[in-house]
Amino acid sequence: MRIDVLTLFPEMFAGVFGTSILGKARDKGIVSLSTVNFRDFSGNKHNTVDDMPYGGGGGMVLKAEPIFGAVEHLLSEIQEEKKPPRVILLCPQGATFSQQKAQELSEESHLIFICGHYEGYDERIREFLVTDELSIGDYVLTGGEIPAMVIIDSVVRLLPGVLGNETSAITDSFSEGLLEYPHYTRPAEFRGWKVPDALLSGHHAEIAKWRRRQSLQRTLTRRPELLQQAELTPEERKWLNTERKTREAVKNECKTDS
Repeated sequence: MRIDVLTLFPEMFAGVFGTSILGKARDKGIVSLSTVNFRDFSGNKHNTVDDMPYGGGGGMVLKAEPIFGAVEHLLSEIQEEKKPPRVILLCPQGATFSQQKAQELSEESHLIFICGHYEGYDERIREFLVTDELSIGDYVLTGGEIPAMVIIDSVVRLLPGVLGNETSAITDSFSEGLLEYPHYTRPAEFRGWKVPDALLSGHHAEIAKWRRRQSLQRTLTRRPELLQQAELTPEERKWLNTERKTREAVKNECKTDS
């Protein structure tokens, strides 16, 4: 996979791209990671990339010319690619990034991220250049660099050969629509707190059953809305309905006692 990031602050990515999982993936040749300062494509002697918005208003708006120029420069270098790259705009108005989107993007061969600053983008960038608009949450950051780092990390770890254990990505939270089950390691008892017996049994079927039940329970407690889209067996749905009724009864009993 090739990943290019358009940014006014390429130095922000030096540490992120050179360490941990991303650094190892790049060293293995699984992914190439590079940054492009779109100020180099401003086309004016002052290297200005923003201007005042038509119609007035607060803040400055990123101009279309430098961003179009930077993307088109990248496209001119990769004419041999059979499939055009996904051009991703990081902005609060974009679709909320998810594990499913990470999986989708991990199947691409080339991604281009556009990191903005200031008040926003010239609308023609959205209309005529990008293929995707993504947000990492309902809040506003100073620029698109941190969201780009988040998404790139999430995508690259799904590429074959990146993780030491290929099952890690499969069992991560959200990969199957549920939150991940609890993990334990040695010692089997710490300060009187013991590892669940199922995990010490050595019985793989029982361990898998325990982990699945824990994922369901944790999701029901912390992110119940995820269960609406999760693929569940009839037995699991029955167990969840019973668990919900039990919790509701306990809640009502507490209200009565108070």
